[in-house]
Amino acid sequence: MASLDTAAHPSQTADQLARRGLLFILSSPSGAGKTTISRMLLDADEEIKLSVSATTRPPRAGEIDGVHYHFVDQAEFDRMVEEDDFYEWAQVFGHCYGTPKGHIRAALKDGQDFLFDIDWQGTQQLYQKDQQDVVRVFILPPSIAELRRRLESRATDDATVIDARMERARAEISHWDAYDYVVINEDVSTCFAKVREILHAERVKRQRQTGLIPFVRELMS
Repeated sequence: MASLDTAAHPSQTADQLARRGLLFILSSPSGAGKTTISRMLLDADEEIKLSVSATTRPPRAGEIDGVHYHFVDQAEFDRMVEEDDFYEWAQVFGHCYGTPKGHIRAALKDGQDFLFDIDWQGTQQLYQKDQQDVVRVFILPPSIAELRRRLESRATDDATVIDARMERARAEISHWDAYDYVVINEDVSTCFAKVREILHAERVKRQRQTGLIPFVRELMS
């Protein structure tokens, strides 16, 4: 049996097999930690990029157009909806948010992973359009009381807005069983470690290892 010539097949070495990218979704009720976990993941892992959403919401302090969001007016957003330019879109607290398709589909073939920080409604839309590439992770708070405490500690919303967010949180939590994985965020470091384990496991699933077939054929030649 011939040995594997890794020099002749540099793209098919065991630790660098070609693979298809994935759409990694993190959802949670507001205040449960998905944005914090998302930032930690982006800082720790160079193989995943944030999917930048378009929104009609005005920029907050420190937010950069094209980095945090694509800030557009309502007319532009409506045009994108009409032209089917979104994987998913939704209206939240009076503002529209959507995920532009753009270069995502082509980049998946090259092994690029994308991170989505979206709600349950967006997750459902994205999953319906691209089931094979989607990995759905839902983050739960340790308790409703702790969730409210976290929202109040931000000191960015008044009591009326917090009440609305809590009501929406209960609605979001009711859809926990529509996700592939559920992680409770009692300690952010522990939660982050679990989310990374999920991402690593999903990357090596057989159906995503597009380089496996030529690699195994070479082993058997």
